[in-house]
Amino acid sequence: MSGKLVLIRHGESEWNLQGRWTGWTDVGITPKGAADARKMGELLRSIHFDEAYTSRLKRTVETFQNVVATQGQPELPYKQVEALNERDYGDYTGLNKWEVKTKVGDDKFNAIRRNYDEPIPGGETLHMVYDRVLPWYRAELLPKLLRGENVMLVAHGNSIRALVKYIENISDTDIAKFEMVFGTILVYTVDEAGRMVDRQTLKAEITQTKA
Repeated sequence: MSGKLVLIRHGESEWNLQGRWTGWTDVGITPKGAADARKMGELLRSIHFDEAYTSRLKRTVETFQNVVATQGQPELPYKQVEALNERDYGDYTGLNKWEVKTKVGDDKFNAIRRNYDEPIPGGETLHMVYDRVLPWYRAELLPKLLRGENVMLVAHGNSIRALVKYIENISDTDIAKFEMVFGTILVYTVDEAGRMVDRQTLKAEITQTKA
């Protein structure tokens, strides 16, 4: 059996609070995001981690730092990985999500946010995020898990969705139903192919942000 892979979405960011599509814009987390991350850390005190990864965007680094502050390993080494960056929202970056929803209607809006191959002008589909996350997972992360190491990964809604799609073998259609909700922690053990053997879901008691 593998070591534990723990997936955490970053805490509420400044642009989550404003309802704006963030993508690769490098904004920090809010005081609420930091407090929520510390609550998640409290749920992970029983796990000793060997290493951690974040994206190259500071909202994941700030979340990680707050998680380990209460988890008990404040000096846990971590690496920043570009493959884990959020989906590039292209021309939608910075726009208010709910104003866009009013303009394009519910069906189109939900397709933009959740579908696997829904294009965005100048940006990425979830499929494109999957194609950058998966090679990194197989080459860098999976060997560590198979050696029995416990790894924390703090990333974004869509880079986590892409990874979960592979780990749980979710279809292109059904991935639209999966959302990584703020305050949720997924704990996996995987087989030699990196697919799910077991999953635990931990949830911190937080007030949900309308992401």
